[in-house]
Amino acid sequence: MLKLFLMIGSINMLIAVGLGAFGAHGLQGKLTERMLEIYQTGVHYHMIHAIAILIIAVVADRLGNPAMLTWAGWAMFIGIIFFSGSLYILSISGIKILGAITPIGGLFFMIGWVLLALAAFRAV
Repeated sequence: MLKLFLMIGSINMLIAVGLGAFGAHGLQGKLTERMLEIYQTGVHYHMIHAIAILIIAVVADRLGNPAMLTWAGWAMFIGIIFFSGSLYILSISGIKILGAITPIGGLFFMIGWVLLALAAFRAV
């Protein structure tokens, strides 16, 4: 699992940095302040949770790869897709119904953090 989550986390960091740069340079002046703020929120959460996936990879390697950490990593990844993905599309397209998908991603983020905490608790 170490290799897979290192790849997923690294690729997501690459994408987040690219999308952050695109937002800062390519979308400036093309989106309203509010939509640009929404876009940047997506980038911010994307980066935080890509780093979390990298941390999960390292922790899973040290703890012998418990299943709970695997689920935590997948929950973080699914959270990025739903949360940040919906904010990217919402801010660029203006389709406000996508805002209803964002909390699903947030829920996956929270599930991932709970599973990470439980895996750490069990390892102690």
